[in-house]
Amino acid sequence: MFLGHHSLSDQRHIKGIPNMNAQKRCFSTSFLNQPCVRRTSLSSLSSFMLLTLLAVFLKANATFALKVTSSGPQTIQMAQGERVTLDCTFASTPEDVGQLDIEWSVVSPDTTQKDHMIMSYTAGRKYVHGDSAFMKGVDFTAADPAQGDASLSIASLTADHAGTYQCKVKKAPGVDSRKISLVVLVRPSVPKCWVDGGAAVGEPVSLRCRTDRGSAPLLYSWKRESGGPIPLDVVQNSLTGELLISNHSINHMGVYSCEVSNAVGKESCRLNLQAVKPPNKAGVIAGTVVGCLLLIIIVLLVIWLLIFKCDRNPHDKEFSNEIREDVPPPESRPTSRVSSFRSGVAYSQVDQTHKAYSPSTNTSHSTAKYDSRFGYPV
Repeated sequence: MFLGHHSLSDQRHIKGIPNMNAQKRCFSTSFLNQPCVRRTSLSSLSSFMLLTLLAVFLKANATFALKVTSSGPQTIQMAQGERVTLDCTFASTPEDVGQLDIEWSVVSPDTTQKDHMIMSYTAGRKYVHGDSAFMKGVDFTAADPAQGDASLSIASLTADHAGTYQCKVKKAPGVDSRKISLVVLVRPSVPKCWVDGGAAVGEPVSLRCRTDRGSAPLLYSWKRESGGPIPLDVVQNSLTGELLISNHSINHMGVYSCEVSNAVGKESCRLNLQAVKPPNKAGVIAGTVVGCLLLIIIVLLVIWLLIFKCDRNPHDKEFSNEIREDVPPPESRPTSRVSSFRSGVAYSQVDQTHKAYSPSTNTSHSTAKYDSRFGYPV
């Protein structure tokens, strides 16, 4: 048999079958009636099977470890004053036998600084670590976070609540975490709509819309509510809120509305655009010229009156101060008899001289004589 076997090998070698040198690189499988398998092929197959088994093993280990199961968005944009819930649900396995520990913290933008822990849950008790102003309205969503829901809720958002939050769940040997970025925005306030440039036909008209409050980016959009769609010759700017009509006409009349919006809200305002025929320019110019001429005439008349009055006043003063000797003095009122007796001197005219008389002792009354130059004696 041994010799026969070699003779068969010699016959195979003659027919082109690999010789003994080649068979040394193969496993002899003739007793199993199987073809020869080279070592190189067996080595590649073994490596592939080993890697497959390793991946399955790692996946099985990952499946049996504690895991945060929340799948919501990791970036949330909310309006100021609204309520928000930061999801953090988890699932543990029987292999996780340690004490449950939940931590919520605000991630510091500076990687060299520590994160700020705001709330934790350990050994069945809740602990608050943030300041009172920040933590107002902040609490776990579930009454018992140990049941698998460690979500955090904020009742009324403020600008201080914006940031990146991290939920970390630990139950030895399992541990997992999740980060959520919270962006707090301000809703736009009700905008103000107005017409800039008047509403004259043939003139440029600008419809403007502006809001006083709101987080950027703010987008403005004009719509025509009556009179059909906005004409194609009108230019709209969504960033500034301007609707420009270069040549206003009756076709542009109608009710327009402006809407301002951002990521968390929108508001709008309305206005009614009219088309007014422009006034007659020739008549306006003629009226302006006539008015100017009348104003000039009035000013000249006032100046002439002032000059005339100033020239007349000196003559009046000189005439009023002049004393004329050829004119008799004005007549004086007759005095009472009692006052005449009280006077101790009586006047009479003798050659234009004055003489004094002693008062008479006679108790009889004498009639006072009138003098044409000096009047009654006093």
